[in-house]
Amino acid sequence: MCVVNNFIANFAKEKPFSYTSMKTVDRIIAEKLLKIRAIILQPANPFTWASGWNSPIYTDNRKTLSYPEIRSFIKVELCRMILENFGRPDAIAGVATGAIAQGALVSDTLALPYAYIRATPKDHGLENLIEGNLLPGQKVVVVEDLISTGKSSLKAVEAVRAAGCEVIGMAAIFTYGFPIAEKHFKEAHVPLVTLSNYNAMLEAAVESNYISSDDVNALKEWRKDPENWTPSQTII
Repeated sequence: MCVVNNFIANFAKEKPFSYTSMKTVDRIIAEKLLKIRAIILQPANPFTWASGWNSPIYTDNRKTLSYPEIRSFIKVELCRMILENFGRPDAIAGVATGAIAQGALVSDTLALPYAYIRATPKDHGLENLIEGNLLPGQKVVVVEDLISTGKSSLKAVEAVRAAGCEVIGMAAIFTYGFPIAEKHFKEAHVPLVTLSNYNAMLEAAVESNYISSDDVNALKEWRKDPENWTPSQTII
């Protein structure tokens, strides 16, 4: 805890933030993501994910990198969350591509070695899957920007473990909170902590009048069965 307190105190000297609001971090992060349209909600005109799923929500947390204050806020909260939940790791690993920058920011702030994990090995040169050096025996925290089903995130964990490292946990900015993701992380024995989540985002969206009560119903129905959801499923 001393390490966490020292980190927060040192950071506050350089980048002062106001914590006067009684809102929780998950709500604050959700509001910021909605404000810059890193999260977009369109229940009546859903997006199509690469998986083929219809989705009333689209999330691109890379947009936070364009906003220095939000970028720094997320960085310090990720660092705090990692230290509080996992202690000080030996290294940080970011998941390509969305968490490459976030992982680098975290590792730089904590003065830790850093590497990032590709989705697939390069098709040229050394054909690396891991870019950077992770040493066997190191305790590693994996940083991710978004958790959906957890499959792609856990592939990164497998790569880090294959390099002889111990993955002591994963820290992410946002999760949809799918039950299947919880199942995957439990089976992989990977503790997961996130700064914000789907429920906090819905609360923030309703409070700001971004969405109506009918939209909330559609968004809740989607999360129950995202693979088979269509807009017509929601009864208005």
